[in-house]
Amino acid sequence: MKILLTGASGYIGKRLLPVLVDQGHEIICCVRDKQRFDIAKAFGENVSVFEVDFLEEVEILKAPVEFDVAFYLIHSMSSSISNFEDLEAKSAENFVKYIDRTKCRQIIYLSGISNEKKLSKHLMSRRQVEEILNKSKVPVTVLRAGIIVGSGSASFEIIRDLIEKLPVMITPKWLNTRSQPIAIRDVISFLTGVMLNEECAGKTFDIGGPEILTYKEILSGYAKVRKLKRLIITLPVMTPRLSSYWLYFVTSTSYKLAVNLVNSMKVEIICKDNKLRDILGIETTSYEKAVELAFQKIEQNLVLSSWKDSLITSSADKSLNEFVEVPKFGVFTDSKEIEITGEPERVLSNIWSIGGQRGWYYANFLWRVRGFIDKLAGGVGLRRGRTNTNRISAGDALDFWRVLVADKENRRLLLHAEMKLPGDAWLEFRIISKSDKNILQQTATFRPSGLLGRLYWYFVKPFHFFVFEGMAKNIENYGKD
Repeated sequence: MKILLTGASGYIGKRLLPVLVDQGHEIICCVRDKQRFDIAKAFGENVSVFEVDFLEEVEILKAPVEFDVAFYLIHSMSSSISNFEDLEAKSAENFVKYIDRTKCRQIIYLSGISNEKKLSKHLMSRRQVEEILNKSKVPVTVLRAGIIVGSGSASFEIIRDLIEKLPVMITPKWLNTRSQPIAIRDVISFLTGVMLNEECAGKTFDIGGPEILTYKEILSGYAKVRKLKRLIITLPVMTPRLSSYWLYFVTSTSYKLAVNLVNSMKVEIICKDNKLRDILGIETTSYEKAVELAFQKIEQNLVLSSWKDSLITSSADKSLNEFVEVPKFGVFTDSKEIEITGEPERVLSNIWSIGGQRGWYYANFLWRVRGFIDKLAGGVGLRRGRTNTNRISAGDALDFWRVLVADKENRRLLLHAEMKLPGDAWLEFRIISKSDKNILQQTATFRPSGLLGRLYWYFVKPFHFFVFEGMAKNIENYGKD
C-alpha cells in the first residue's frame, strides 16, 4: 500500500512511520522542512520526502498523487494561543483541495475526544478540522483520543516533570476533571488498523484506554509506578492563567502549549463508546502499564520522538534553512581551538552527548541561570533537555538550542539558539585536521539586532571568555583514562 503521511516530523508521525515501514508499505512523508527530517534516510527506498506547507495551496504538478491512504496529523496548538484554530482550519482546507485531486481512497485523522457541550478552543478546533476534512470527496475516518501516554508525549512529559520534581503539589481544581488516557502503542494500533477497513470508512470513533481517571489519579498513578511518595493538594482559587504559568515554570512545556493544555483540562475527555476496540480486536493497555512501558524506553534510551522536537519554539514561522549557513559579516564571534590528545572519536562522542543530563561541560550553574532568565522572558528555558542521550538529528531540541546540522561523518554539530535574544546565535563544533593534528574547533556566532543586540553581546562577553574556554577544554578532556 502507498501512504501519504502528513505531520511526519511530529510526535505521532515519527512513531507511526517505522510501524508502517515494517508492515511493508511505501511512505511519502510530508514535512515543512527537509532539513529537520533526516531520519527518512534510515528507511531506504520505501520512504520518500515531500516538502510542503499546507498553510499554502499545494502545487499539484509538483505533488505526489498516486497513493491509497493519507494520514492527517497536522496540529498547531503549540504554536499559538490566540489563532491556532485559524491555522488548523487553513491547513485542513488546503489539504482537502490537494487530496481531492489525487487517487487517495481514505483520509485518517487523529482528533481529540469532544463529547461535552462546552469545549475548549483546542477541542473546538479539532471538531472544525473534522468538518473540513469531511467535505472531501475521499472518505474520512476520524479517531478521537484524549491524553496519550508514551515517552516523549507532551502530556506524559508534563506529568513526569511534576511528579519527579515536586514532593508536594498545590494544584488547581481541574485536577478533579476526568479523562481516559491511552497508551501510544494503542494509538498506533488503531491508526494502522483502520487503513482501508470497510467497517471504518466515513466513520468517527473514540479511542481510549480501559480506565477513566481524574488528573489527580493520573499523577498519583505515575508516582505509584515510580515508587515515589507525593502529596497533591487541590485548591479552588488557582485561575487558568495562574495554572498556565505554574505549568510553564515547573515543567518543560512552552507557555503557549501550557495555556492550551490548561484550557483543555477543564473539559472531561471520556469515550462515548469504544467499539473500535472490538472491531479491530485490540486489547488496550492499562494506564500504569503504559507508564511502565514509557519508562522502559526512557531507561533504554530508545525514545523515538518527543513533542518538543516537532516545533521551532522561538522561530515557528521560519525554516531551518534560513539558519544553516552561519553568517560571516556583521557578526560577533568567539572561537576556541583545542588540540585533541588521543582518539578523536571520544571527543566526537562528547560533542554528541552535550546538553540534557550531561550538561554543557563547564559552569552548568550559569547555564541553568541563563535558562531561568529565558523562562522569565517567555522563552523555552533549559528544561527541554534532549530526547536521546547520545543520538542527535537535525531539527531536534537541545535545551534552548535547535540542532541545524548533525553530521557525524564530517564531525560537525551546528546549533541555533531558541532562547529570547536581541539577535540570532549559533554554536558550532567541528573536529578538523591541521598540521597532522586533530583539533576541536568551537565557534559561537552572534548576529545582533540593532543597538540592543550589540549591548547584549558586550554585556555577556566576560562570561563567554571563561565559559566557552572551559567548555572546549572539558569536551576534549572528558572521558580520558
